[in-house]
Amino acid sequence: MTEQNLNTNSALYSEDLAPVASENRSWTTWNYAALWISMSLCIPTYMLSSSLIEGGMNWWQAILTIFLGNTIVLIPMILNGHAGAKYGIPFPVFARASFGTKGANIPALLRAIVACGWFGIQTWIGGFALYQMMRLWIPALETMPQIFPDSWGLQTGPAICFLVFWLLNMYVVYLGVDSIRKLLVFKAIFLPVAALALLLWALNAAHGLGPILATPSKFANTTDFFHFFFPALTGMVGFWATLSLNIPDFTRYATSQKAQIKGQMYGLPTSMTMFAFVGVVVTSATTIVFGTTIWDPVILAGKFDSKLLVSVAMIAVAISTLATNIAANIVSPANDFANLAPSKIDFRKGGYITGIIGILIFPWKLIADPTGYIFTWLVGYSSLLGPVGGIMIVDYYFIRKQTLQLEDLYNTKGIYSFSNGFNTSAILALLIGIAPNVPGFLTTIKAVSTEAFPQWVTGLYNYAWFVGFILSGLVYWILMKNRTTLCE
Repeated sequence: MTEQNLNTNSALYSEDLAPVASENRSWTTWNYAALWISMSLCIPTYMLSSSLIEGGMNWWQAILTIFLGNTIVLIPMILNGHAGAKYGIPFPVFARASFGTKGANIPALLRAIVACGWFGIQTWIGGFALYQMMRLWIPALETMPQIFPDSWGLQTGPAICFLVFWLLNMYVVYLGVDSIRKLLVFKAIFLPVAALALLLWALNAAHGLGPILATPSKFANTTDFFHFFFPALTGMVGFWATLSLNIPDFTRYATSQKAQIKGQMYGLPTSMTMFAFVGVVVTSATTIVFGTTIWDPVILAGKFDSKLLVSVAMIAVAISTLATNIAANIVSPANDFANLAPSKIDFRKGGYITGIIGILIFPWKLIADPTGYIFTWLVGYSSLLGPVGGIMIVDYYFIRKQTLQLEDLYNTKGIYSFSNGFNTSAILALLIGIAPNVPGFLTTIKAVSTEAFPQWVTGLYNYAWFVGFILSGLVYWILMKNRTTLCE
């Protein structure tokens, strides 16, 4: 099936969603490895590893947890990437095969909301970096009157800098994505240098690796360790759960299946683990040097004496974060929102919607401590995306045997239209996969008391991504295996 066979006048077709022709696919193994290296080198990756140290792990426990999590999420990443490489289609189109031509908007929006959350977190990091710099030159920022409710946990000075950085992000959206290319180049150069500088500081300040590696785990026994380990592992999987779904957006440009498979294998677990090691070493060093664990690199940089050094570091962090934010957290959700109503929502409006939702999630509260970052944010959204991944993989590999009818993916009356564009089997399987994790989420955010549900029920939340992935995949297979309107 070629693009010429498709109905280009269909409401489901656009140039952005069209299959990439074979002659236009140029991404090699190196391109995918480089993509993951670039995406892994970001402040949240550093905070991911340092939060494990703050949570009580020693250095090797934290590194092992991160390596295992990224190795696990690599599996659905490669499996979902297969359809993109084979047919040249992006994630929203691939989702039509399992959720229906209209139902595909459900997983697309779930992914978009998560990306909005990441946008908020990255924007807070960039804004707080500006605050750490500005307070050195304008000390009054630290003593400004409190104007927000105490329950918000938001001080006036950081809030102003957050808003300034948010407006800068929105201005880049207004200018268009092309304006970010030079910033991405800067990020690729700066972050590895900054990571190396932090690592050298940690080794010097802590007098070598010896004291750092000797720092013991804070867990009193094995039970306490595993009580923290399993939800932490789920959080590590959840870190890239979004990309494990929309990876066809990238693999559609692959020169071959081997290119996307090898590139992701070489790039994802290795770069995440190596950069995480920097976070582990530096965070462990802060305990030795300052007597307290500092898991946020922006706060750590603010502790140095030199105004000039802190200013240069914070400006660099802000620019790097801006580049990452637009590339990773604006483009996809903006297109997802635009896809809902193409005649009313363009890319720019979709970007503005993303920005507003990014504020409403209160990102400063999510990353105020490692508990909120891992247990509330990472584990929470993994409970939504795990079921989607299970459904899509079961559909592609067990129901359709890796064979799709390309023309029908763009046809409102084709085999993927199901019932008025919705596959009720997929939606039901999705809800069933999410349901077991709801009690644990409600108790985690303290919406209900811990006594409201049996402990074994709330305990399922510690394995949210795995529970949802397996349960939704199994239910979907049972519901779909006897259907006759399938692509053979």
